[in-house]
Amino acid sequence: MERVTEPVPTPPAGRQRRARGAAESLATIVLGFESIVVFLGGLAIYGLHVLPESIPDWWGIVAGVVLAVLMVLTTLVVRYPWGIWLGWVLQAIVALGGFLVPGLALVALLFGGMYGYATIKGGALDRRNAERAAEPPNEPGMVNGD
Repeated sequence: MERVTEPVPTPPAGRQRRARGAAESLATIVLGFESIVVFLGGLAIYGLHVLPESIPDWWGIVAGVVLAVLMVLTTLVVRYPWGIWLGWVLQAIVALGGFLVPGLALVALLFGGMYGYATIKGGALDRRNAERAAEPPNEPGMVNGD
């Protein structure tokens, strides 16, 4: 009895993913995780009743949700320089929340530090990688451009 095998179909050629730099990747990770903490910070503002009496407490939840959504949306634009600056503006807004709940000042310090490291060190890595990619390859037998 002869065994018949069918050819394995090859998957269709998909769209090539855009290359992302280190600064973009790291900033996206920090903003994504920070969005969760910011949402929880909004719940803390609501639960601790720290807003002035003229402002209903549920605005704490609204502020936390809006800021968290803005952080998630910012992850889509950190590839642009203005997207990095938008991330810094969001870090400053979280720091201002420290006036209402001192724990948010700690969040701003920790995540602001991580965002700063991600954007500054990631940018340096991207520049170094671009310089290395622009260098001509070494010829066989040559060591360090000799």
